[in-house]
Amino acid sequence: MLKAVNLTQQVSISDGELHILKGINLEIKQGETVAIVGASGSGKSTLLGMLAGLDVPSSGEVLINNLNVSNMDEEQRAAVRSQWVAFVFQSFQLLGSLTALENVMLPLEVRGSENAQTMAEEMLARVGLQERLHHKPAQLSGGEQQRVALARAFACQAPIIFADEPTGNLDAETGEKISDLLFELNRENNTTLILVTHAQSLADKCQRTLHMQAGVLTEAGE
Repeated sequence: MLKAVNLTQQVSISDGELHILKGINLEIKQGETVAIVGASGSGKSTLLGMLAGLDVPSSGEVLINNLNVSNMDEEQRAAVRSQWVAFVFQSFQLLGSLTALENVMLPLEVRGSENAQTMAEEMLARVGLQERLHHKPAQLSGGEQQRVALARAFACQAPIIFADEPTGNLDAETGEKISDLLFELNRENNTTLILVTHAQSLADKCQRTLHMQAGVLTEAGE
């Protein structure tokens, strides 16, 4: 389902090159749940963006369903993402001018779904926001905004869900509720879930835990 081969990422800085990712090799099977943990600045979010096809590596390959997205231009990668990938951002990334319903409908409409509104309404009801369909993000709490973000990701029925610190901006109680909802939706939809988190309780719910340290990725227990 998802594979990284000798993945590297480096950027030029004043005194040379900063190596963010160092020869990452990774394979994730369909239906797996995988947590990537590590200290801030270790390269976790950079890796997640690469795996999702949001960014391109300095070298190496990322394959999504055997499609090498590393060799594609942005338009081609966007086409692959629209069919295979959904992303839950820590900062929610909702469009402030759109209602909750419109935010969830948008990617469905981009994909050409004929029943986008019905699908969006059903998913928002699934996350308990049936009474908040026409509220804009500024009118929603942090937990409600994250539920809209989850609804948007799962409404697309993408085979792979990426989540970058999905509970990072939430208080402990709300974060636990969002965590439970994330895994409940994932089980129901039988998706592959890859998440970055600082929360050990969230990582413990995954089948595999990978540790990132200074751009090097290792399996838990290695």
